[in-house]
Amino acid sequence: MPHSVALILAGGEGSRMNMSIPKQYVMVDGHTVLQHTMYAFQRHQLVNTIHVVVSLQWQGSVAQMAKEAGITKFGSCISAGSSGYQSLRNGIASLARHESDDTIVLVHDAVRPLVSQDIISRNIAVCLSKGNAITALPSQESFMVIDKDDWRHKDTPSGTASQSFIPRESLLLAQTPQTFPLGELKAMMVQAEQRGITESQSLYTLANELGHTPLFAAQGETTNFKITYPQDILILQALLKT
Repeated sequence: MPHSVALILAGGEGSRMNMSIPKQYVMVDGHTVLQHTMYAFQRHQLVNTIHVVVSLQWQGSVAQMAKEAGITKFGSCISAGSSGYQSLRNGIASLARHESDDTIVLVHDAVRPLVSQDIISRNIAVCLSKGNAITALPSQESFMVIDKDDWRHKDTPSGTASQSFIPRESLLLAQTPQTFPLGELKAMMVQAEQRGITESQSLYTLANELGHTPLFAAQGETTNFKITYPQDILILQALLKT
Protein backbone atom coordinates (compact mmCIF):
# COMPACT_ATOMS: atom_id res chain seq x y z
CA MET A 1 0.00 0.00 0.00
CA PRO A 2 1.54 3.36 -1.03
CA HIS A 3 2.02 6.09 1.55
CA SER A 4 -1.09 8.34 1.81
CA VAL A 5 -1.01 11.94 2.99
CA ALA A 6 -3.66 14.59 3.53
CA LEU A 7 -2.87 18.03 2.15
CA ILE A 8 -5.31 20.41 3.85
CA LEU A 9 -5.69 23.83 2.25
CA ALA A 10 -6.21 26.35 5.06
CA GLY A 11 -4.83 29.57 3.65
CA GLY A 12 -8.15 31.28 2.87
CA GLU A 13 -9.31 34.48 4.52
CA GLY A 14 -13.05 33.72 4.42
CA SER A 15 -14.12 37.24 3.42
CA ARG A 16 -17.75 36.22 2.84
CA MET A 17 -18.11 35.24 6.51
CA ASN A 18 -17.72 38.84 7.76
CA MET A 19 -15.76 37.58 10.78
CA SER A 20 -12.62 38.89 12.47
CA ILE A 21 -10.75 35.62 11.87
CA PRO A 22 -10.72 33.17 8.95
CA LYS A 23 -13.53 30.61 9.14
CA GLN A 24 -11.20 27.64 9.56
CA TYR A 25 -10.24 28.99 13.00
CA VAL A 26 -13.77 29.57 14.28
CA MET A 27 -14.56 27.53 17.41
CA VAL A 28 -17.43 25.04 17.02
CA ASP A 29 -18.34 22.58 19.76
CA GLY A 30 -15.08 23.14 21.63
CA HIS A 31 -12.69 22.88 18.68
CA THR A 32 -11.77 24.97 15.66
CA VAL A 33 -13.14 24.01 12.26
CA LEU A 34 -9.60 23.08 11.22
CA GLN A 35 -9.19 20.80 14.25
CA HIS A 36 -12.36 18.94 13.28
CA THR A 37 -10.99 18.55 9.75
CA MET A 38 -7.58 17.34 10.87
CA TYR A 39 -9.19 14.87 13.26
CA ALA A 40 -11.13 13.24 10.42
CA PHE A 41 -7.86 12.34 8.70
CA GLN A 42 -6.18 11.49 12.01
CA ARG A 43 -8.80 8.77 12.56
CA HIS A 44 -8.33 7.07 9.20
CA GLN A 45 -6.00 4.10 9.35
CA LEU A 46 -4.72 4.53 5.77
CA VAL A 47 -3.71 8.19 6.16
CA ASN A 48 -0.10 8.38 7.30
CA THR A 49 0.59 12.11 7.55
CA ILE A 50 -1.33 15.39 7.62
CA HIS A 51 0.14 18.60 6.17
CA VAL A 52 -1.63 21.95 6.40
CA VAL A 53 -1.10 24.81 3.95
CA VAL A 54 -1.55 27.96 6.00
CA SER A 55 -0.58 31.63 6.01
CA LEU A 56 2.62 32.46 7.83
CA GLN A 57 0.97 34.35 10.70
CA TRP A 58 -1.16 31.33 11.62
CA GLN A 59 1.47 28.60 11.44
CA GLY A 60 2.36 28.64 15.13
CA SER A 61 -1.31 28.58 16.07
CA VAL A 62 -2.04 25.69 13.72
CA ALA A 63 0.82 23.62 15.13
CA GLN A 64 -0.56 24.27 18.61
CA MET A 65 -4.07 23.33 17.48
CA ALA A 66 -2.77 20.02 16.17
CA LYS A 67 -1.02 19.31 19.47
CA GLU A 68 -4.06 20.22 21.57
CA ALA A 69 -6.35 18.06 19.43
CA GLY A 70 -4.05 15.04 19.63
CA ILE A 71 -3.22 15.05 15.92
CA THR A 72 -0.24 12.70 16.13
CA LYS A 73 -0.10 12.41 12.31
CA PHE A 74 0.54 16.15 11.93
CA GLY A 75 3.54 16.57 9.67
CA SER A 76 4.07 20.24 8.92
CA CYS A 77 2.70 23.66 8.12
CA ILE A 78 3.36 24.74 4.55
CA SER A 79 3.31 28.43 3.68
CA ALA A 80 0.20 29.47 1.77
CA GLY A 81 0.32 31.52 -1.41
CA SER A 82 -1.65 34.57 -2.44
CA SER A 83 -4.54 32.44 -3.75
CA GLY A 84 -5.93 28.96 -3.38
CA TYR A 85 -4.15 27.86 -6.53
CA GLN A 86 -0.81 29.23 -5.36
CA SER A 87 -1.32 27.51 -2.00
CA LEU A 88 -1.93 24.25 -3.84
CA ARG A 89 1.30 24.74 -5.80
CA ASN A 90 3.23 25.40 -2.59
CA GLY A 91 1.79 22.31 -0.97
CA ILE A 92 2.70 20.04 -3.86
CA ALA A 93 6.20 21.52 -4.09
CA SER A 94 6.75 20.89 -0.37
CA LEU A 95 5.55 17.28 -0.57
CA ALA A 96 7.79 16.69 -3.60
CA ARG A 97 10.85 17.36 -1.45
CA HIS A 98 10.29 14.39 0.87
CA GLU A 99 7.63 12.08 -0.60
CA SER A 100 7.89 9.59 -3.48
CA ASP A 101 5.95 9.92 -6.72
CA ASP A 102 3.61 7.04 -5.80
CA THR A 103 2.46 8.75 -2.59
CA ILE A 104 -1.31 9.18 -2.62
CA VAL A 105 -2.21 12.81 -1.89
CA LEU A 106 -5.71 13.70 -0.68
CA VAL A 107 -6.14 17.44 -1.28
CA HIS A 108 -8.90 18.73 0.99
CA ASP A 109 -10.52 22.04 1.93
CA ALA A 110 -9.94 22.92 5.58
CA VAL A 111 -13.52 24.18 5.74
CA ARG A 112 -15.09 20.79 4.97
CA PRO A 113 -14.80 19.45 8.53
CA LEU A 114 -17.39 16.67 8.22
CA VAL A 115 -15.50 14.61 5.66
CA SER A 116 -16.32 11.03 6.63
CA GLN A 117 -14.15 7.96 6.97
CA ASP A 118 -16.07 6.40 4.08
CA ILE A 119 -15.29 9.34 1.78
CA ILE A 120 -11.58 9.07 2.61
CA SER A 121 -11.65 5.29 2.04
CA ARG A 122 -13.45 5.67 -1.30
CA ASN A 123 -10.95 8.30 -2.47
CA ILE A 124 -7.97 6.08 -1.74
CA ALA A 125 -9.63 3.01 -3.28
CA VAL A 126 -10.71 4.80 -6.48
CA CYS A 127 -7.33 6.49 -6.85
CA LEU A 128 -5.49 3.18 -6.49
CA SER A 129 -7.76 1.41 -8.99
CA LYS A 130 -8.36 4.21 -11.51
CA GLY A 131 -5.45 6.62 -11.10
CA ASN A 132 -7.29 9.55 -9.48
CA ALA A 133 -10.42 10.31 -7.47
CA ILE A 134 -12.72 13.34 -7.26
CA THR A 135 -15.27 13.32 -4.45
CA ALA A 136 -18.61 14.01 -6.11
CA LEU A 137 -22.37 14.00 -5.53
CA PRO A 138 -25.22 13.66 -8.03
CA SER A 139 -26.91 17.00 -8.52
CA GLN A 140 -30.42 17.40 -7.14
CA GLU A 141 -31.06 20.56 -9.17
CA SER A 142 -30.97 21.68 -12.79
CA PHE A 143 -28.60 24.55 -13.57
CA MET A 144 -29.30 27.85 -15.31
CA VAL A 145 -26.55 28.84 -17.74
CA ILE A 146 -25.66 32.55 -17.56
CA ASP A 147 -23.11 34.94 -18.97
CA LYS A 148 -20.32 35.04 -16.40
CA ASP A 149 -19.53 38.66 -17.23
CA ASP A 150 -23.15 39.60 -16.52
CA TRP A 151 -23.01 37.83 -13.15
CA ARG A 152 -19.61 39.25 -12.21
CA HIS A 153 -21.03 42.74 -11.69
CA LYS A 154 -23.91 41.73 -9.40
CA ASP A 155 -24.17 41.01 -5.68
CA THR A 156 -27.14 38.66 -6.17
CA PRO A 157 -28.47 36.59 -9.10
CA SER A 158 -31.72 38.59 -9.20
CA GLY A 159 -32.30 39.87 -12.72
CA THR A 160 -29.50 37.82 -14.28
CA ALA A 161 -30.54 36.46 -17.67
CA SER A 162 -30.36 32.78 -18.61
CA GLN A 163 -30.95 31.37 -22.10
CA SER A 164 -30.33 27.67 -21.44
CA PHE A 165 -30.03 25.01 -18.77
CA ILE A 166 -28.01 21.92 -17.90
CA PRO A 167 -30.15 18.95 -16.82
CA ARG A 168 -29.28 17.55 -13.41
CA GLU A 169 -28.89 14.02 -14.80
CA SER A 170 -25.68 15.09 -16.57
CA LEU A 171 -24.10 16.77 -13.54
CA LEU A 172 -22.03 15.77 -10.55
CA LEU A 173 -21.11 18.30 -7.85
CA ALA A 174 -17.40 18.17 -7.10
CA GLN A 175 -16.32 18.22 -3.46
CA THR A 176 -13.00 17.42 -1.79
CA PRO A 177 -10.87 15.40 -1.19
CA GLN A 178 -9.48 15.35 -4.71
CA THR A 179 -6.89 12.60 -4.83
CA PHE A 180 -3.93 11.91 -7.11
CA PRO A 181 -0.51 10.27 -6.94
CA LEU A 182 2.12 12.89 -6.15
CA GLY A 183 3.94 12.21 -9.42
CA GLU A 184 0.87 13.23 -11.41
CA LEU A 185 0.41 16.37 -9.32
CA LYS A 186 4.02 17.34 -9.98
CA ALA A 187 3.52 16.79 -13.70
CA MET A 188 0.39 18.96 -13.68
CA MET A 189 2.25 21.81 -11.98
CA VAL A 190 5.02 21.67 -14.57
CA GLN A 191 2.51 21.59 -17.43
CA ALA A 192 0.53 24.49 -15.94
CA GLU A 193 3.68 26.60 -15.71
CA GLN A 194 4.61 25.78 -19.30
CA ARG A 195 1.16 26.88 -20.46
CA GLY A 196 1.17 30.06 -18.38
CA ILE A 197 -1.68 28.97 -16.10
CA THR A 198 -1.39 30.89 -12.85
CA GLU A 199 -4.91 30.43 -11.43
CA SER A 200 -7.59 27.75 -11.37
CA GLN A 201 -10.64 27.29 -9.17
CA SER A 202 -9.53 23.91 -7.84
CA LEU A 203 -7.35 20.91 -8.50
CA TYR A 204 -10.31 19.37 -10.33
CA THR A 205 -10.69 22.32 -12.71
CA LEU A 206 -6.93 22.45 -13.28
CA ALA A 207 -6.84 18.78 -14.24
CA ASN A 208 -9.58 19.44 -16.79
CA GLU A 209 -7.83 22.52 -18.18
CA LEU A 210 -4.66 20.48 -18.67
CA GLY A 211 -6.44 17.49 -20.17
CA HIS A 212 -5.51 15.15 -17.32
CA THR A 213 -8.67 13.16 -17.91
CA PRO A 214 -10.67 11.05 -17.41
CA LEU A 215 -11.32 11.96 -13.81
CA PHE A 216 -13.07 9.36 -11.68
CA ALA A 217 -15.78 10.07 -9.12
CA ALA A 218 -15.63 8.87 -5.52
CA GLN A 219 -19.05 9.04 -3.87
CA GLY A 220 -19.43 12.14 -1.70
CA GLU A 221 -21.98 13.02 0.97
CA THR A 222 -24.24 16.01 1.56
CA THR A 223 -22.73 16.49 5.03
CA ASN A 224 -19.33 17.06 3.43
CA PHE A 225 -20.31 20.66 2.70
CA LYS A 226 -18.00 23.65 2.48
CA ILE A 227 -18.41 26.32 5.14
CA THR A 228 -18.91 29.51 3.15
CA TYR A 229 -21.48 31.70 4.92
CA PRO A 230 -22.24 32.39 8.62
CA GLN A 231 -25.31 30.15 8.57
CA ASP A 232 -23.07 27.21 7.66
CA ILE A 233 -21.52 27.43 11.12
CA LEU A 234 -24.98 26.91 12.62
CA ILE A 235 -25.52 23.86 10.41
CA LEU A 236 -22.16 22.46 11.50
CA GLN A 237 -23.01 23.01 15.15
CA ALA A 238 -26.29 21.15 14.73
CA LEU A 239 -24.70 18.22 12.91
CA LEU A 240 -21.92 17.84 15.47
CA LYS A 241 -24.55 17.47 18.19
CA THR A 242 -26.49 14.72 16.40
